Amino acid sequence: MKKTFLLFLLFGISQMHSQSVLGKWKTIDDKTNQAKSVVEIYESNGKVYGKVVEIFNEAKRNNTCTKCTGTDKNKPVLGLIIIKGLSKDGEEYNDGKILDPESGSLYKCILKLIGKEKLEVRGYMGISLIGRSQTWVRVK
Repeated sequence: MKKTFLLFLLFGISQMHSQSVLGKWKTIDDKTNQAKSVVEIYESNGKVYGKVVEIFNEAKRNNTCTKCTGTDKNKPVLGLIIIKGLSKDGEEYNDGKILDPESGSLYKCILKLIGKEKLEVRGYMGISLIGRSQTWVRVK
C-alpha cells in the first residue's frame, strides 16, 4: 500500500512539473525560426523569472547588453535575467516584463503553455494585440 501511494505521489508531482512553465526552454526566433538560446524559467518569491543559460551561436556567447538601460546595461547576455516578475493568472503568466537583449527594449509579457512541450511567449507594448510572439520548446 505504501509503495503504491509513493508511486502515485511521484507520478503526480512529475505530471504537475511537466504542466508548468518552470524549467529550461529552447528559444526559437519568430523571424528566422532558428533556435537561439536556452532560457531557464524559475520561481522566486512567488514570481516567475527567466535567465539565459545557453547561447547557441558561438560568436554571440560573450555579447553584452549594450542597448539595455539601468542595471542590465553592459551585462553579459549569458546569465541575464530576461523574464521579470510574472505572476500566474489562470492558464497564463503575466503582469511582468521581458527584455530583448538585442534591442535593449523591455516589453510587457505573457507566457502560456501549449500542451506540455511548447511555450507561447508574447512581448507587447500597450495592448496585447500589438506585439510579437515566439514559441519556445521545452528542453528535455
